[in-house]
Amino acid sequence: MKKNFVLLFLALSLSGRSQQELPAVHAVSSQFERIDIIRIQSGTDMLEGLNQYTEEKNVKNAVIIAGIGSVTDYHFHVVSSSSLPPANEFSKASVAMDLVSLQGYIFNGRVHAHIALSDENSVIGGHLEPGTKALTFFILTVGVLPDELEIENFDKYNP
Repeated sequence: MKKNFVLLFLALSLSGRSQQELPAVHAVSSQFERIDIIRIQSGTDMLEGLNQYTEEKNVKNAVIIAGIGSVTDYHFHVVSSSSLPPANEFSKASVAMDLVSLQGYIFNGRVHAHIALSDENSVIGGHLEPGTKALTFFILTVGVLPDELEIENFDKYNP
């Protein structure tokens, strides 16, 4: 009983601390509640589709495991400086490319996803922005995590 109380106290005390007070490596453990496979139709914006899925399925926390398909248009940003807050460079174009990779997280209902796109000569990608539209389709795989999992600020460099 005393051991459980100590673990609970430690977990609660860490959850309210800022990132600067956390250790350099901070981990939480969990299991998926379910795996969802999502199909997004031609012409649909990927980020809008992910946000619609999140709302309709009431997904608070999740891991975006994979994604394939193709695009007619893309919009993403990449970090372009090594200072904090980092500067960003935005890329946007209307060109057909394959979606070769998608991964990310859903933190408290907020989508944070990264994409990789390819053509016959190159691979590009970065942080997904509105405006990435399906040519053929997108097939996305999402592992849904428990709502009570405290990961909301994992993608904040200074929460």
